[in-house]
Amino acid sequence: MGILNIFKQKNAQTLEPLTVYAPVSGKAVPLNEVPDEIFGAGILGSGCGIWPEGNKVKAPFHGVICQVADTKHAVGVKSSDGMELLIHVGLDTVDMAGNGFQVKVREGQKVLMGETLLEFDMNAVQKAGHSEIVIVVVTDSPDFKEIRLLEQGQVTERSPLLKLTAE
Repeated sequence: MGILNIFKQKNAQTLEPLTVYAPVSGKAVPLNEVPDEIFGAGILGSGCGIWPEGNKVKAPFHGVICQVADTKHAVGVKSSDGMELLIHVGLDTVDMAGNGFQVKVREGQKVLMGETLLEFDMNAVQKAGHSEIVIVVVTDSPDFKEIRLLEQGQVTERSPLLKLTAE
């Protein structure tokens, strides 16, 4: 076991089970207030949107990266307790073809809550005519009895955001 692994284990925060922590600070809104037909209708899963204050998206729990979009605007993360989450930066940002985005992780990588997953240039997103809202959805929503938004309005990175209830 390398020194980095020992450091990570000793500094791994104990987290509440079935809880998604805010990946960015900003203003949290219910999913139906996200100005997008697909996300707003919950077609990809239940969750919320966050109007971000910063440009770094952090891991919302301890888990494994299960997907990184080729266009660098979205990351999928799976927790040890079965939550599968999509964090998507902006609306229609796939059109930016990765410009303005930097991915800091790779598929299969283990991450601890709070580690940077990706960074984005908010000005570039806005200049391209897109919304910068960060969408957080539980893609395996049908596997859970309830997914509840814990806070609306101002949230800080690493604060509890969504609470899931198992079937």
